Amino acid sequence: MAGRPTDPGFGFPPGANEDTPMFVISVAAQLSGLHAQTLRSYDRLGLVSPGRTPAGGRRYSLRDIALLREVQRLSQEEGVNLAGIKRIIDLENEVDALRAKVQELAEEVAAAHVAAEQAAAQVHASYRRDLVPIRQETALVVWKPERKRRR
Repeated sequence: MAGRPTDPGFGFPPGANEDTPMFVISVAAQLSGLHAQTLRSYDRLGLVSPGRTPAGGRRYSLRDIALLREVQRLSQEEGVNLAGIKRIIDLENEVDALRAKVQELAEEVAAAHVAAEQAAAQVHASYRRDLVPIRQETALVVWKPERKRRR
């Protein structure tokens, strides 16, 4: 197992994942390549909001560290100011939420489609028992009973 959290073979503690806040600010600063004071500033601006301990200490997740790196890249390489970066992050979060909602609705539609097909199949199956096949050459005969004559 690799020792760095960014390595592909890094193992999480039981019950943890990339969203689990586990790194103190000094470790997060080291992993992201930023100064701890920069992380505090980004937190105050709402760019990256780490988890908090009961005592109020910051705890960063692997997702937070990736976001810190992206903020740094947008700022340094793309020349985007922090307000622009905040807007980009907000829009990406909104897109992610909308994608999740679309996926949820698509699953609901698929389930409703399956249920409708099953219901239609049940209806068709019940009709087949009630129908009697007829031959093409069957003729229609109209029967008129004779009137009884009164005597």
